[in-house]
Amino acid sequence: MLTREVWTRGSGFPPEIKGLTWYTEGFKMEGTRAGVFAQSIKRRLSFPLGRYTTNFQPEIYAILACAYEIQF
Repeated sequence: MLTREVWTRGSGFPPEIKGLTWYTEGFKMEGTRAGVFAQSIKRRLSFPLGRYTTNFQPEIYAILACAYEIQF
């Protein structure tokens, strides 16, 4: 398990971990977006979801997009 110290000492990017590690993010700033990031394979996706979504919807969309990317 990564500690807070490992994250704060680093370069500002998530630490490289053996295997395939995915990060998801849903955020609501000037319209809602969902994002997926995989450092080891240099894959970064971002999806606009419009202005009228809840805070929960972009998080779920990011998780579903991540699962889709892993599957294919």
